[in-house]
Amino acid sequence: MSYRYEDLHVGMRFRSPGRTVGESDVMAFAGLTGDFSELHTSDVYAASSQFGRRVAHGMLGLSYAHGLMWARTGELRETAIAFLGISDWRFVGPIFLGDTIFVNYVIAEIRDSRSKPTQAIATFDVDVVNQSGDVLQKGRKSLLLSKTPLAAVAASAA
Repeated sequence: MSYRYEDLHVGMRFRSPGRTVGESDVMAFAGLTGDFSELHTSDVYAASSQFGRRVAHGMLGLSYAHGLMWARTGELRETAIAFLGISDWRFVGPIFLGDTIFVNYVIAEIRDSRSKPTQAIATFDVDVVNQSGDVLQKGRKSLLLSKTPLAAVAASAA
């Protein structure tokens, strides 16, 4: 289901599908970023850490959260134009290999764009949680929205 701008309201809640974080995710992310920290890549090293086992990169969790919110759900495909930013993001707990993460998010604020009357800005309070419901990351994300369904905009341009 895709929501149009007029369907959205402050307090509206969403939950993403889940995504299990595995070995290949962590190693691919390490390769892409160059962050081969042993906490992420070595079972032996991580076993002696405060976590007792390997953890995924915090930024991997943040990246997956972004994809889970906007791309996988499709709930805002008729309204979402662009990701505007993150604020007050906190890495609260570790994402362990094998954890399935979900994103719970609620519209905290919607306001009209100051420069474009056909657009608005929505701010979401976001919690990244694991399969047990433990909050692992949290913060705010902002999204630029179209007040006109994007499919209609594309069709009228054709």
